[in-house]
Amino acid sequence: MTDFSCVITAGGEKGGSDGPDALRASVESVLGQSLRGSEALVVLAARADAPTRTAARALADSSPDRVRLIHPDPAARSTGALRNAGLDAATGRYVLVLTPGERLHRHACRNLWQAGERSRADLVAGRWSRTVGEGGKEQEPPWQDELYARSRTVARFADAPQLVVRDSLVAGFCLRREAALRHGLRYEEDLAHGEILFGPLAAAAVGRIALVRRLIVTGRAVPDRARDLAALVEAHRRVAATLDAHGLPALREERERAFVRDHLVPLARSFPRLPAARRTRVAATAARVLTAPVPRELPPLERVAATLLARGDAEGVLTAAYALSRPATVCAPGVMGEGGRVEWDDHCPVDITELGHQYREFGEARLMNRLTRCTSEEGRLLLEGRLVLPPHAVPETPHTAPEARHPAPGAPFTATLEFRARGGARAVAFPVDDVRHDGNGVTWGARADVTRLLRPLGVRDTAWDARLIVEAGGVRSVSDLFGPQDLVEEAAVRFAARPRLGRLSGDTWEPYITLKDHLALRLTARRRPARTTRRLVRYATHFRPARKAKLLARALRKRLDRYRSRSFKAATYNTWLTRLPVRRGSVVFESHMGRCYGDSPRAVHEEIRRQGLRLRPTWSYDTSPAGFPDDARLVRRWSWRYLWALARAEFWVDNQGFPQHLRKPARTTYLQTWHGSAYKRMGFDETRVRLQNAPQRERLQQAVHRFDHFLVRSEHDVATLARAYRLPEDRLLRTGYPRNDALVAERTRTETEGRLPRPPLAGALGIDDHKKVVLYAPTFRGGPAAGGKQARRRLLLDVREFAERFGDSYTLLVRAHYLEAARLPVCPPGTVIDVSRHHDVSEVLALADVLVTDYSSIMFDFALLDRPVVLYAPDLDAYAAERGSYFDLREKAPGPVAATQEELFVELAELKKSNIRHASHRAAFAAEFGAYDRGDAARRVVAAVFSRQGASRITDHHDRGAGR
Repeated sequence: MTDFSCVITAGGEKGGSDGPDALRASVESVLGQSLRGSEALVVLAARADAPTRTAARALADSSPDRVRLIHPDPAARSTGALRNAGLDAATGRYVLVLTPGERLHRHACRNLWQAGERSRADLVAGRWSRTVGEGGKEQEPPWQDELYARSRTVARFADAPQLVVRDSLVAGFCLRREAALRHGLRYEEDLAHGEILFGPLAAAAVGRIALVRRLIVTGRAVPDRARDLAALVEAHRRVAATLDAHGLPALREERERAFVRDHLVPLARSFPRLPAARRTRVAATAARVLTAPVPRELPPLERVAATLLARGDAEGVLTAAYALSRPATVCAPGVMGEGGRVEWDDHCPVDITELGHQYREFGEARLMNRLTRCTSEEGRLLLEGRLVLPPHAVPETPHTAPEARHPAPGAPFTATLEFRARGGARAVAFPVDDVRHDGNGVTWGARADVTRLLRPLGVRDTAWDARLIVEAGGVRSVSDLFGPQDLVEEAAVRFAARPRLGRLSGDTWEPYITLKDHLALRLTARRRPARTTRRLVRYATHFRPARKAKLLARALRKRLDRYRSRSFKAATYNTWLTRLPVRRGSVVFESHMGRCYGDSPRAVHEEIRRQGLRLRPTWSYDTSPAGFPDDARLVRRWSWRYLWALARAEFWVDNQGFPQHLRKPARTTYLQTWHGSAYKRMGFDETRVRLQNAPQRERLQQAVHRFDHFLVRSEHDVATLARAYRLPEDRLLRTGYPRNDALVAERTRTETEGRLPRPPLAGALGIDDHKKVVLYAPTFRGGPAAGGKQARRRLLLDVREFAERFGDSYTLLVRAHYLEAARLPVCPPGTVIDVSRHHDVSEVLALADVLVTDYSSIMFDFALLDRPVVLYAPDLDAYAAERGSYFDLREKAPGPVAATQEELFVELAELKKSNIRHASHRAAFAAEFGAYDRGDAARRVVAAVFSRQGASRITDHHDRGAGR
């Protein structure tokens, strides 16, 4: 008896369309297993074609001891019947079924066998991946990450619900053969996609199930949902019935939602690529087989797509497909429902209020422009389409009073058709004579003489994208022209082209629909002279000398890239630039690694400016110099000018840390203002740092040793930050944070003059005086995204629900951590404002009436204002256990600690009571963690570091340890 019997069917319902190559790949993956006791059972259908039969016999002849050819009953035509024949012929301890084309990972059988023997499980399952796209890229379903996060054993399938909620058991699992026989497990022979049902039936019948986090199967094909919709729905219904039979209605409901997202939504997304006749047939099939109600607990656009499919509305599904791929685009006019809610349209009353389209006006909203006709007429390109225009987005016109936002049909709209060279700035405009406003849209038509007016160069400008510019009431709206792939008949719609380099570079314009579903023109070579020229050019650029020239150019680019790399720059800086003489009075400022002009470095710079000290400031910026001071020299971080400035600076000032790999010159004084007191463990107290190797810890220590001065705002900082970074006492300046001088001054002003008028920032943000301002500033929860970009993260707070409940009385300001970016939904104007890009957080704090945060150090600063603080920390215990903390937050919190969003909303609704109840806690918090913040930190820091006497004394003191 072998360890593994791998059943592979050949032929079956598809009549051998899988082909011999797919069969060969599957069998060879079995033969290549590291577990030698595995056999391949090739079940050859009677209707298999000749090439498949030949390939099967060749595989059996080449490895007769490991490949068996099974000839089932000629009546066995379905895939289920062939698989059952393979199960009957199997002799291995475990049996696994592969669809032709699916391949086993080299160690798949060994991993499954070991897990089964160790756990004594009857079913062992692991990961699988499928082939997506034309390039054959392998991709695992994203829901597998949770299911197979770790290897484990469950007593019953309900303990791992994703096994049956998703189609996870269609591949990548094996059964103990004795268990399959004992439970009589068979494939349904009347079901086209029987593997969808067989896996859940097996999971429900057997006892223990082992889950392996290893990849088992690759190369699974994505089902043709347009062709097999009826079979997929039937398989899903039988799985749902199985869950009902086991008394698991909650899992059935979850599976209903998963089926919509895994099958119906992808089917809807594919509609732009289907021919019109097939779209109609698929929609009719969907209307016949989709009888169950669409689950309500779905995102609005997914529910719209599923609803329109169930109704058989092919055109509606096509529109929903565009909306799914472009959720920020208004694809349907929307109608007002009960309670002010917005619905998709009159025929599909699905609530889409949360998309926020109703809050965008004409010119701000992205409007869907559906191309309805593309043909040739009298040698010109004839285009017709319709721009979706919701009534609320209709712009005011000279004939429309401000209070009447909905002009009658026929309002004066003008339009221009524009073709823009892809990747370039050239654009050619054509007039649009036929423009009509019909209530909830703008219908238009244009005739473009592309032969006469569109004159490309002929090289590198062979693709031109079309867009429509509609103007009304002095406001412009720009939209691409979208259409299905079969809208343009390329053979019938062609126009002569006249490139500036002559017709040898191209002679024909061809309209086409891009992979992103919008209209474009491409310059092609249809006639012999142009085709011959293109072949010659291709030969000239691809024959051996040209290939060698390309390789040489590529090597040269790599060498130049090396000279521009940070490693080369750091080595050059440390070896040569640090030998340059110091430029007296030069100061390099940096805040949050160049991302903003703010924090304590800004306060120090402005104090130097106020005192009139003769210093030469230089500010570093990361991406854009916008918002940085005009009276300072600006250098981009990691540029050669930046390194030159650092090498010659007499002072370095920053709040985060200049690049660790850069050594501080001998006669430079480094002022580290830092960026906040610590609740979570920092530096060498972090578990992450303690687990690093010795060179990594030494690099951190050397970077910290560059600090000549380190600002602290309380003895808490001394006991935490100074100790965590191993800073000696003589480097600590007990001055407080210069950035907090503005907060102390704001509190003094408020106590003497009152809250009004508000700071100028309120007017810039358009905040009404009658509204209170809530600042939501969560802590940093991860690392920066790849390439140094900000990682976009979903907020724990549902800002849309906040806007619905408190939008009339509160304005929510959202400030993400400077290493992250928040993803905010569209909310009513004036309710939610993203202030993450505002340079100076102190200005935002001075504006806020209430702070909502979790573990961010911003709470230590805000406490100086003596205003309410609410800590929204739903994962407090888990966060403290994972990251570590210096004190019990619940014990010392300056305000209430909310564990749920509802608790947070209750605290905000009863803010006055909460403010009085926690006033003493807030005062004690500010006294403990901000003892040295007295409002004169910037002046004291400048006096200690930048005065000539102080600077001379400090520099001379540090020369003894320079160069570290």
